[in-house]
Amino acid sequence: MGILSGNPKDEPMHYGEIFSIWMASTAAKGAVSLYQVYLNHAGDKDLKKILSDLLEEARTDIKDLDALLLDQCITPAPMMAERPPVKLEEIPVGARLTDPEIAAIISSDVALGLVACSQVMGQSIREDIGALFAKYHLTKTEFGTKILKMNKEKGWLIPPPLQVKKPETTN
Repeated sequence: MGILSGNPKDEPMHYGEIFSIWMASTAAKGAVSLYQVYLNHAGDKDLKKILSDLLEEARTDIKDLDALLLDQCITPAPMMAERPPVKLEEIPVGARLTDPEIAAIISSDVALGLVACSQVMGQSIREDIGALFAKYHLTKTEFGTKILKMNKEKGWLIPPPLQVKKPETTN
């Protein structure tokens, strides 16, 4: 039996795992702050529902990640201050984010999160950490699908250039 056999929770984390967990916790704390701002700016009820769900997921992730860090006697990054709710009408039009802008931002955020989760899964030698980030990956995949569907239904999706007709090849 080697040093890394047995209960994964009893195994030490390597530096890459520690840094990735710390960064994921920090990113989730930033997401909580940003999603609160986006909720204040959002007008569409479907977008608000997705933002609320993303907010709750980020809060859950923070608890899981900070617990892993504290188990290793590592101090997590501090939580940012909560954003107070604001009525949409109180935000000046020129300073207000639009629903399509918010949807595009969270689409990108979820896509980047998928890549980050994959990276942590690939570098982890502790099975519990790999499994935790696999769970996060699955959750982000579900959010990505919901956001894509919403963007299509509402006409908010801005696709990259589409190849409608294949170019003719010359011999």
